[in-house]
Amino acid sequence: MKVEAKLFMLVGVFFIPVATVYGFMVQWHEHVGYLGMYLLAGLCLMIGVYLYYTGNRVGARPEDRVDAEIHEGSGEQGHFSPWSWWPLVLGLACAAGFLGLAVGWWVLFMGAGLAVIALIGWVYEYSRGDHAH
Repeated sequence: MKVEAKLFMLVGVFFIPVATVYGFMVQWHEHVGYLGMYLLAGLCLMIGVYLYYTGNRVGARPEDRVDAEIHEGSGEQGHFSPWSWWPLVLGLACAAGFLGLAVGWWVLFMGAGLAVIALIGWVYEYSRGDHAH
């Protein structure tokens, strides 16, 4: 994950001076542009730091080595639940939340409540019912 971490950190460091130059060009009056780029830089740096620490903890993957063989990357890659409906509920809750920003705050609060229910359901999906561990 070292390549991905370096790439995200490089992009994050790149957008800091770009946002500063953009701010000077618009004389700091157009707030969406430079603030959006500063936030983009922060998000890229957060992802880069996460990938860096995860790469150090996990170790080198076959994708990180030049001498790796194709068969080294085979096997189980993780645990995914293809029958889960909770991501759909969470997506609908987020859509309702964004709709609430445009329409009215009461819709936002309903979407936030549904999002909490969806997150709890998704996290505890394998603790109850047919698929409990």
